[in-house]
Amino acid sequence: MVGLFDDEAPRPVTPHVLGQDLSTLSLNELTERIALLRAEIERLMAAQTAKEASRAQADAVFRS
Repeated sequence: MVGLFDDEAPRPVTPHVLGQDLSTLSLNELTERIALLRAEIERLMAAQTAKEASRAQADAVFRS
């Protein structure tokens, strides 16, 4: 039976908003946000690398 205050119940993930007040977040929430933001930075960097490669290929075609 699940109690009213079940600490194991999943909480909805609140998206991070740049500049938001962080004082209301727990240490665990801050750690989770950092991990999510690091993963997002890696994703952005991969997209940037792919676009740079695409641009270099296009530049090579137009230089020929």
